[in-house]
Amino acid sequence: MNTSVEISYYPLNQEYVPPIREFIDRLNQDKRLVVKTNGMSSQIFGKYDDVMEVLCKEIKDSFSNPHSVFVMKVINADLDVSESK
Repeated sequence: MNTSVEISYYPLNQEYVPPIREFIDRLNQDKRLVVKTNGMSSQIFGKYDDVMEVLCKEIKDSFSNPHSVFVMKVINADLDVSESK
């Protein structure tokens, strides 16, 4: 089953940009996923098990920063509309 996830990361500290960039960079390292990022969120597309495996690990790693908040939506369909498909 394919899935699409929209996720936003809010590190609640003054230096919030570096942890967000690091999180996105770590997501982009896994070639099983398609990751698209804009100014408000990231969209992640791929096989459900792959996406959830990577998100569980990367969210846990991000929780090393105190007071990290994630907001996400998950759908059981691939909503990637890119031309590269």
